[in-house]
Amino acid sequence: MMSLLIPIAACLSISAPQSASELIFEAVPKHNHGSSIVETATGDLIACWFHGAGERNSDDVVIQGARKRKGAEKWSQPFLMADSQDLPDCNPVLFIDPRGTLWLFWIAVQNNEWGGSLLKYRTATEYAADGPPAWNWQDVIHCRPLNFEAKALAAIAEAEIKFADLLAGNERYKGMIAELKEKTKDKLTTRLGWMTRLHPIMTSENRMMLGLYTDVFSCSLAAFTEDWGKTWSFSEPIISYNIGNIQPAFVKKSNGNIVAMMRDNGMPKRIRRSESADGGVTWGNIENMEIPNPGSSVDAISLSSGNWVLVCNDTANGRHLLTAYLSDDEGATWKFKRPLENFQPDAGSGAYPCVIQAADETIHCTYSFVRKDVEGSCIKHAWFNEDWIKQGTAQ
Repeated sequence: MMSLLIPIAACLSISAPQSASELIFEAVPKHNHGSSIVETATGDLIACWFHGAGERNSDDVVIQGARKRKGAEKWSQPFLMADSQDLPDCNPVLFIDPRGTLWLFWIAVQNNEWGGSLLKYRTATEYAADGPPAWNWQDVIHCRPLNFEAKALAAIAEAEIKFADLLAGNERYKGMIAELKEKTKDKLTTRLGWMTRLHPIMTSENRMMLGLYTDVFSCSLAAFTEDWGKTWSFSEPIISYNIGNIQPAFVKKSNGNIVAMMRDNGMPKRIRRSESADGGVTWGNIENMEIPNPGSSVDAISLSSGNWVLVCNDTANGRHLLTAYLSDDEGATWKFKRPLENFQPDAGSGAYPCVIQAADETIHCTYSFVRKDVEGSCIKHAWFNEDWIKQGTAQ
């Protein structure tokens, strides 16, 4: 757990190591997961998450939100942000674009299977008042990944060569490969089921880049709009023979390249990484970072200092440890780390972080929070600065 707790007002000055944390709301029996956070131009914070009896199999799941006024001691009561009636709404993402428009991206799960998820968004220009934003536009994003069939089939073919010994005589695995090939050739299967998880980035003044992923093919994708959502284009899939890289966090390097850091959805239980030299349209090899990953979401951002922050569950198994890492060389190395949560295995968890940097340079992170000795779940909010991370363990 964080060792230094201070009032939020003190975080307005970041000349010394500082950190604090709080619950956005007290734990409730229903499932609360997949949070996102933004800071408004006035310094208020808005967070959201999905809330319901479960995830894709529970039709009561909705998107909830809350607001914390600048200088306030606590968050507002939760309010409704989105509800596709009688369908599970999951994986919300908040973003405020350079014009000051607030975006909410999320998925409505059509058939209680992740592969049936429909990607939606809504926007608001008025969101300063108490309660939910005044949404003024809503639409669906229809996904058509670039060169998906060719890239996916090439990855599958390479996997058949790399894992020939494993496949030999194993009819179950052979059947899974054959089924995946058929799904790759089906247009609806490759265009539906793309899901959000983390905030988009701006790669130019008007080009927004949103990270997507699919559990059907266990790979990632980038979606782009240059006209504020009127039209969308898509990258080639971020996919390899060692399939299992999802929920991409995008960070732009000083040379313009885009780095994707992704959750491991298979083996070897490491954060996955890929880099694009053309603004995110095509991607290089997928590599395994040294930082462990238990199959849990990661988030990363570039700070105003030029340093990068990565927040992740850095264990091979379990989400009981949640750690903030700091890099001063654009992710080549991660020299410092410090835990945000450090439970004993099975005693609690902090997971699925969302990270932003506020105008005053404070780093804010929201994440799903569960304690074994407290019934239910909630969303936790932590805030800290670079110097606080630097006081942690040097790598």
